Amino acid sequence: MLALYLRDIRLSTRAGGGALTGVIFFLAVIAVVPFGVGPDLALLARIGPAILWIGALLAALLGLDRLFQADREDGSLDLMLMAGARHMTAFTVFVKCLAHWTGAVLPLVVASPLLALFMNLDPVAAGATTLTLAVGTPALAFIGAAGAAVAVALPRGGVLVSVLVLPLAIPVLIFGVSASYAAVAEPDPFLPPFLILTALTLFFAVVGPAAAALALRWAGD
Repeated sequence: MLALYLRDIRLSTRAGGGALTGVIFFLAVIAVVPFGVGPDLALLARIGPAILWIGALLAALLGLDRLFQADREDGSLDLMLMAGARHMTAFTVFVKCLAHWTGAVLPLVVASPLLALFMNLDPVAAGATTLTLAVGTPALAFIGAAGAAVAVALPRGGVLVSVLVLPLAIPVLIFGVSASYAAVAEPDPFLPPFLILTALTLFFAVVGPAAAALALRWAGD
């Protein structure tokens, strides 16, 4: 599993520059917002956490269609499905999700404090947003695995993955933004939405790989 994890990280960084492409797209989304809303620094600070979350969500969707595509093209996906039982297939998907998050989504989290400067966020708001992104974005990878598994057998499934993933990602977006705002908006408590965000990530860490394993087996049949 460690070899699979390291292999997928290398593939995610090589395939079209996945990490760099995501960061550039994230930067583009954040950079155009001040031009759209004008030079109102107070307004930028108010909407900053939500814009960072939306930008990270959209950037995280970029490479999801390639999560299983390369394995299907070279035949390694069929070997994975034949080699293990159903629970092992789910664990394999879990490892691939972690590798995808590390290679393609973690750079977005690392870049978010710098991009928060574009939105005039103070250090507390930038730190809270970065923390919620670090906790919540793995859920996007687990949700995306299920969508990518459904679309893996389709010739042009990239758009379908986004359509499937976006509705399921809305609760993660809501509680991530709520926790970010609560860190700087007194007397709103930070801990309840942050704990719910953590629970959502843990929930999708179980449900997402299991659903993806079922979809892959169905596509393989």
